[in-house]
Amino acid sequence: MNNTIDMRLLQLLSQTFPNSESASTEIINLEAILSLPKGTEHFVADIHGEHEVFLHILRNASGNIKRKVHDLFDGSLPESVMRDLCTLIYYPEKRLEMIEEGTDEDLSDFYARTLLQLIQVCRSVSSKYTRSKVRKTLPPQFAYIIEELLHESTNDDDKEAYVRRIVETIIQTGQARHFIVAICNVIQKLSIDQLHILGDIFDRGPGAHIIMDYLLTRDNFDIQWGNHDALWMGAAAGCDACIAIVLRLSLRFGNMATLEEGYGINLLPLATFAMETYADDPCLQFLPNGQTTNPPQDQKQTRLIAQMHKAIAVIQFKLEGQLIRQHPEWNIDRRGTLENIDLARGTYRFDGKDYPLLDTSFPTLNPDDPYRLTSEEEELVKRLHHSFRISEKLQKHIRCLFSHGCMYTICNSNLLFHASVPLNADGSLRQVMLDGTPYQGRELMHRIGMIMRSAFQHDTPREQRLKARDFFWYLWCGPDSPLFDKSRMTTFERYFLEEPATHHEEKGAYYQLREDPAVCTRILDSFGVSLPLGGDGGGPRHIINGHVPVHAGQGENPIKADGMLMVIDGGFAKAYHHTTGIAGYTLVYHSRGFQLIQHEPFTSTQEAVAKGTDIKSSTQIVEMMGRRIRVRDTDKGRQIQMQIKELRQLLHAYRHGLIKEDTKRR
Repeated sequence: MNNTIDMRLLQLLSQTFPNSESASTEIINLEAILSLPKGTEHFVADIHGEHEVFLHILRNASGNIKRKVHDLFDGSLPESVMRDLCTLIYYPEKRLEMIEEGTDEDLSDFYARTLLQLIQVCRSVSSKYTRSKVRKTLPPQFAYIIEELLHESTNDDDKEAYVRRIVETIIQTGQARHFIVAICNVIQKLSIDQLHILGDIFDRGPGAHIIMDYLLTRDNFDIQWGNHDALWMGAAAGCDACIAIVLRLSLRFGNMATLEEGYGINLLPLATFAMETYADDPCLQFLPNGQTTNPPQDQKQTRLIAQMHKAIAVIQFKLEGQLIRQHPEWNIDRRGTLENIDLARGTYRFDGKDYPLLDTSFPTLNPDDPYRLTSEEEELVKRLHHSFRISEKLQKHIRCLFSHGCMYTICNSNLLFHASVPLNADGSLRQVMLDGTPYQGRELMHRIGMIMRSAFQHDTPREQRLKARDFFWYLWCGPDSPLFDKSRMTTFERYFLEEPATHHEEKGAYYQLREDPAVCTRILDSFGVSLPLGGDGGGPRHIINGHVPVHAGQGENPIKADGMLMVIDGGFAKAYHHTTGIAGYTLVYHSRGFQLIQHEPFTSTQEAVAKGTDIKSSTQIVEMMGRRIRVRDTDKGRQIQMQIKELRQLLHAYRHGLIKEDTKRR
């Protein structure tokens, strides 16, 4: 027994375990948990508002539930019945509603068969967890009965009759529908033990707010912030440049659902300003999402979107120019380049060379002071600022990003971050100056996270808080930002110049060197990522990130650096499908190892419910272990072993009279 016992800690522990019996029982329980297979972790990145495909993948556990159903019933149930059972598990309320509305017949037999089938599936997915953990996922009103059904064997005739009688009574009392929904939800929850989201929940797709609403119902998830998440966080904090970019991107992709329906952002002032200011401007460079060649039927709506798009883009460039002047320490000299426009000649100067502008209509631009907002633009910015700041739902979702998120996470010997770790050309960690202090690697990521949080803390001095608010914009486009890590952002040039050379954005050294195992090892060491427990000392460590879409359709391998690096941006967003050739990845880490699930495009939730369609996915084995990974081999196992050590110290204290036992409490 260690003589340096922390008696204060043991006194606190004795409040929960008041005697030797309760402490011993907990030690037995924890030791048993250490022997269970590790829970299944799912990693996804760059969801970009595609809520239907994201939620479907969670509902089907990246295809794992379908595999479970086939393992249990292949040969005993027809394929069509297994497909319908899977659809019911994914969408219990909607599927039952459709079944019940489609028939006038008694559904008792259907309910009985389905409940017995669901019990088998639920028993299978819960087998790697303790009864206590499973019990916590059960709805309180049905917990006792579901637990009885899960843990009673049907191999014994008496027990089978017992189970069938429970099912019959559930149906007779009119509770079958509620039980089916409850068991389906439990299956979904237990199929994914931990969800890791490696950034970019927002932008492009229509349902970022729906994704955030769903995440608020879960406990077992974490988020590594992406550049688009930081952009929305900056907008919620009141950074006007971030607000302008959020609006511009939404208009670019013709997606106002998240803004208007999700967060109640009032776009009428922007629409009014745009129609008045750009009334005679065709705004051809600002048609949403490449609709210059294939415009939709609603020409009037498209024209309004294009006008709003151009109006907010020009305001963005002005606001960015102001930030560059206010923060010379950020060393951003290629943003907000309105001073390079020559309206008389219709040209733009880029790297010492003049290029013709594709659009020369700038009615709000003052050549003598190009970054000054007109009075009308100032009023518009104030109204938009107010709309973002008072959106209760947006602020609630941002709080969720902070409570479950950070710039990086280390979990079970895996280093997770969204985009990059700034590096020098030789692969060493790049020093980045923040408030006059150099940071690199892990310290840089941590410091950035602290600055981001300070923008929302009222105890932060006002001047510091305002600078932190502006810092979100730097994270979006700063050359040394881990969320950007490029030489420049050529937004203006892509809108107004035809020459492809002006659109080039040179990626940082991380993207050039990340396929080198030595560089990955250096990064993992610098972050203090330890080797897995339970191995021979040479177990695998990994870097997992997204941000840059993998061109899978062109043969690019998402597994790099001899398996040390996994890039899992497979393009959930429809706008990326033509680039990636697929529709997203899920990386699954279960007790046998890593599997990468590659998804094909998803049709719709409506079709999935009505026709039983599922996402077609293919599995690539990334890394399989020689033995099954147990809880004791994980980070959670480390914590449990520490708890066991403390409980053993408490037992020693009880037995030697150092702490008095309370034998009356249980």
